[in-house]
Amino acid sequence: MTLFKIAFRNILRNGRRSLMTASAIAVGGIAMILFGEYNDFAFLGLQTQTVTASGHMSVFAKGYFEFGSGNPSGYSIANYKRVIDTIENDPELKPMLNVVTPTVSLFGIAGNFSVDASKTFFGTGFIPSDRDRMRHWDEYHLRPADYVFSPLGVSDKEINKGVVGIGLARVLGLCEALKVPNCPPPPKEAAPDVKNAPALSVDLTELTARDRTATAAAAPAEPRLDLLGATANGAPNVVTFYVSEAQNQGIKELDDAFVGMHIALAQELLYGRGEHKAVAIQIQLHRSEDLERAKARLNRLFAEKKLPLEVHDFTELSASYVQIRNFLTVMFGFLTVIMLMIVIFTVVNTMTMSVMERVNEIGTARAMGIRRSGIRRLFVLEGFLLGVIGATAGAALGTVLSIWFNNAGIMYTPPGQAHAVPVRLLTNDWVLIYRVWIGLVVIATVGALVPAGRAARMKVVDALRHV
Repeated sequence: MTLFKIAFRNILRNGRRSLMTASAIAVGGIAMILFGEYNDFAFLGLQTQTVTASGHMSVFAKGYFEFGSGNPSGYSIANYKRVIDTIENDPELKPMLNVVTPTVSLFGIAGNFSVDASKTFFGTGFIPSDRDRMRHWDEYHLRPADYVFSPLGVSDKEINKGVVGIGLARVLGLCEALKVPNCPPPPKEAAPDVKNAPALSVDLTELTARDRTATAAAAPAEPRLDLLGATANGAPNVVTFYVSEAQNQGIKELDDAFVGMHIALAQELLYGRGEHKAVAIQIQLHRSEDLERAKARLNRLFAEKKLPLEVHDFTELSASYVQIRNFLTVMFGFLTVIMLMIVIFTVVNTMTMSVMERVNEIGTARAMGIRRSGIRRLFVLEGFLLGVIGATAGAALGTVLSIWFNNAGIMYTPPGQAHAVPVRLLTNDWVLIYRVWIGLVVIATVGALVPAGRAARMKVVDALRHV
């Protein structure tokens, strides 16, 4: 206890230098805490964004993950409703499940022949009520209480209505009809004078009229597209699609090709009059911590039932999630190294100056019988106390600043999203704060070892006659 008192008094002897050293340690702690809390929120926000869009896991037919993207109809799940019932009624899986829903992914050509425009599209068919339940998943309570969900644009009752990306709406000349802001109409170009050109629009119209069902009726005011695809046997197929809204998808490549529709319409386009299947079955859990257990159980269940199915979680299906997470992790590590280097050099410099100023004191103490280990412990303890003071101040100020950031209303647009959101920090990450505090104290203590060793190695005679 006496050694602590002496070390603390030595720190106060040169208050300005000690204050600057503790401030450098505090600034390093603030930087690491703020960036670490931002990383934590970004990780959880990115996971929430991915899970609400596609669930924790997806079930595919064997081989789809490697080859199915080019041939979705050839790698589809037959009798998918029975598979869903098997999953939902499993006693081990049932308590973990939130939503189990089929989806259909397909490619084709979307045509708006009222303006002679067409564009390749990527379509996703889903059950609207299930997708709406998935959007409300918020395990980590990241959304504010007054958060308002944007309209889904697809309903269970009207299977021929859906949404498109704003880029696709712009290319197909739907901006005016959908009242999309900042969306210029396509330029009017003279039609090429090509003799004997096939009347593509007429052919598609005839196919559409042939395959249109009684449920395809919609309000005349809504813009209409003709979607052309190929069925499982290679035959061309066309369905009528009424666009209820254009939505920004956040990524230009997806925004220029996206079509979201009811699963029944997607199945009609992809499978025609054949058996309607599902390309994937998306599974959303109540808690992310159950992911590995649920995935293992699904693999055992499919093996027991001899079902040719495979399971992939969202980290395997979303390359951007893993890339962004790794990028932020590396950035945090890089920032941590820089801050710790600043702290250790600041402590070394401060303690070295303290040793040089107290050479006579060191000699007197050694002459009075204090061992070299005692001198070393004294200076190491001073570095430790500087680390404790600076780390504590940094943790307190970092927590206050993180609360301020959460209430400052600073906006930014994160990757993969179309709209700006407030900058948020995960203020309740006490594990991060504890680790930063321990790290700074340890680094400050280690930084004091070099000057402390130098002080302990001084010869008593040379120290006493030092001027």
